[in-house]
Amino acid sequence: MRAPPLGGAIVLADKSAIERARHPSVRQEVVAAFNARQIVTCSVVALEVMYSARNREELENLEATQSMLRDIEMTDSIHRAALTAVRELAWRGAGHHRVPVPDVLIAAAAQEAGVGVLHYDHHFDRLAKVLHFRSVWLAPAGSL
Repeated sequence: MRAPPLGGAIVLADKSAIERARHPSVRQEVVAAFNARQIVTCSVVALEVMYSARNREELENLEATQSMLRDIEMTDSIHRAALTAVRELAWRGAGHHRVPVPDVLIAAAAQEAGVGVLHYDHHFDRLAKVLHFRSVWLAPAGSL
């Protein structure tokens, strides 16, 4: 019997993972996780994905894919958790809080939903130290 993709984890896919999902070394597992409904999204990821579209057709295709995913609603408690996370990172030392705002919101949304974050971005490892979510690298850092 074949192991479930991503170890069976439900993950919120960050734009860093979405951008690399077609890489031959990860494509099959990402497609399997998508088909198994293990990948979720939130409006912050949708906005990042739409922003990176190069034209109307690409935007519509990306938006159609995003619409097939379960959406984590961005709530006041997610925003409060994101603010707390930035404060806690700042208390750890100069510059620790310097993570992109979308990444903080995505990590806080994952915490609220009880899911991991699928990414290819070291910021999520730092955020996992102050928020409760599983940091799941799409592939080892520097390999894609």
